[in-house]
Amino acid sequence: MATTVPVKRGKKPRTATPATTPAATGQVQSLQRGLRLLELIAEAHGSVALTDLAQQAGLPNSTTHRLLSTMQQQGFVQQVGDLGLWTIASHAFFVGSSFLQSRNLLAIVHPILRRLMEDSGETVNLAVLDVSDFQAVIIDQVQCTQLMRMSAPIGGKLPMHASGAGKAFLSTVSDTHLVELLHKKGLHSYTPHTRSNPNSLKEELAHIRKQGFSFDDEEHALGLRCIAACIYDEHQEAFAAISISGPVSRITDDRVIEIGALVIKAAKEVTLAYGGRHS
Repeated sequence: MATTVPVKRGKKPRTATPATTPAATGQVQSLQRGLRLLELIAEAHGSVALTDLAQQAGLPNSTTHRLLSTMQQQGFVQQVGDLGLWTIASHAFFVGSSFLQSRNLLAIVHPILRRLMEDSGETVNLAVLDVSDFQAVIIDQVQCTQLMRMSAPIGGKLPMHASGAGKAFLSTVSDTHLVELLHKKGLHSYTPHTRSNPNSLKEELAHIRKQGFSFDDEEHALGLRCIAACIYDEHQEAFAAISISGPVSRITDDRVIEIGALVIKAAKEVTLAYGGRHS
């Protein structure tokens, strides 16, 4: 609230305003602008010209140069090459790497798994990709409260071509790598619904890429359905997946899209919290 300042006789009263407001606002604005420039440089995946940065950020060239010069003095950005293009500098990596060292996947994911179980009413799993043998391995689980529910052991392995998490991972690999894996692993039939034909599997993987989630329709175990979506790291590579599993009687056809939306949202939330980026 404005206050009246006493003045001498013959002068009109004036209103006092906080002297620090413009400065404080300017400092916050400069910080926001500087951080935005860092994001734009990172998104360029290399080096970028000052004029391009200014245009993308909606700032004058002079303001952009002043902010970049300040960040350069602190070691966050640097100019490279004859054209003086801007790129990320070592101190930005040092600050970012402290997050990589401190992040804990299970600590990030478990509360999200519990909330997902409550929202879906079904058992929720976290699986990671074992790159050495290219298998999906369950590392965390929140079981639902239903009498009939899916229960898989922690450390249990899932078939890549016949499980929700496995097919989610497969959908992210190149066709060349996929062919190599199929030759190496084969397509064992666990149930009459397992996709044992390579062309049929490739078609389904293309569909998974479009819709964003995978669907195991009694392919690993009769009576069981599973829906999954991938979690990505900072290199845009899928390294984990969240899945929801339950009996056909509860995961009915009309719930597949609904549950798919839930796992996509949860996987994106974990990806963001983990510092990852979707491919």
